[in-house]
Amino acid sequence: MSPLSPLIGRRQLRHLALAAVASLAVAPLASFAASPALFQALDLDQSRFVLVAAPIGNGSKAQLNIYEQVTNRRPCFSTSGTKPAVVNPLLGSFDFTGICGRFIDANGYSLRLGETDLATSYRLSVLRETGDNLLIALPTRAGAGPEMLVARTQGAGNGFLQLVFEPGWRLMRRGFGGRALGHVYIYRDLPPGAGR
Repeated sequence: MSPLSPLIGRRQLRHLALAAVASLAVAPLASFAASPALFQALDLDQSRFVLVAAPIGNGSKAQLNIYEQVTNRRPCFSTSGTKPAVVNPLLGSFDFTGICGRFIDANGYSLRLGETDLATSYRLSVLRETGDNLLIALPTRAGAGPEMLVARTQGAGNGFLQLVFEPGWRLMRRGFGGRALGHVYIYRDLPPGAGR
C-alpha cells in the first residue's frame, strides 16, 4: 500500500463529512433529522435571565439582548410594570465581570430546534409593530424554513422592554461533552405548529 493511501482516505472522509454538514444546513424545518449534534442543549434556571428589546440609536429600532444573573453579589437587572414590562439594565452601571452575563449578538445566542442548531440558517430580530415588539426568527437562506414568532413585549413602550416567550420557547445553555459553555440557545423542542 502506498504511504499516501491513508491520507487520500482521510481527505475523502473529510469531503464526505463536509458534504453531509452542508446538506443539513439547508434542510427545511420539516425534514429535521434527530441526529446527534456537535453541541448539546443543557437546562438552565430561567428565572436568572431576562430577554430584552434594547433600543438602538434614537429608539426607533431595537435589538435582542439577554441578561443573566450569574451570582447574587449585585442585581444585574430589574423589571417594573407589565405589558410591557420595563427592564432597568443595572449591569451597565458597574463592572459586572463574574456577576452578570450579557448576550448582545449571535456570538452569545442562537436559535435551536430540538437537536438542530440553526445558528447558520436563522437570525433573531426585534421588529417594532404598532402596539407591540416582536422577536422573530428569520431564515437567512432559501429553504431554511418559515419565519417563527419567538417572543413579544406584549405592548408598546420606550426604552428597554422585556420580551416574553411565546408558548413552547425557552432558554437553554450550549454544552460540549456535558460541560456548559458561554452561549445560550433560544430553544424549542419542535417547530411551532408541529405538535406543541
